[in-house]
Amino acid sequence: MVGTTPDQPPALVLPRLIVGLGNPGPKYDRTRHNIGFEIIDALAKQFPGVSLVENKRFQGVVGEFRSGGDRTVLIKPTTFMNNSGQAVRAVLDWYKLEAGAVLVVYDDMDLPTGKLRMRLSGGAGRHHRM
Repeated sequence: MVGTTPDQPPALVLPRLIVGLGNPGPKYDRTRHNIGFEIIDALAKQFPGVSLVENKRFQGVVGEFRSGGDRTVLIKPTTFMNNSGQAVRAVLDWYKLEAGAVLVVYDDMDLPTGKLRMRLSGGAGRHHRM
C-alpha cells in the first residue's frame, strides 16, 4: 500500500481529477442522473477556498484544492453526459494527468438507489463510453 510502514496507517491517496457526471440545465437538476454534479458540489464545500467556476477551455465548471501538497481538480462537465469525455480529455491534457489519476462519479441504473460501487476497472454497464 502507498505510504505504509508496519507502525503507520496507510496514507490517504486522493485522485488528481474528480469528475462528476450529469446533464446540464434545470430539467436535470436533483435527478438521479445528476448525482455526479451533486457530489462535486458537496466536495467543493468540504475544502476551504474551493470555488467552482465556468471554464470554457475545459467545457465545465471547475474548482481545485490542495491536500498534502498535491492538487486535485474537480469538474462538472457542461456537455451532455455522452460527450463528457471531451471535458475530461481537456483537463487531463492541460494538467498532464494519467487516466489512472481520475475518479468518475455517476449514476448506475443497474444498482438500486443508494447503493455504491467502486472499482478500478471493468465494464461500463449502461454507460457505454465509461
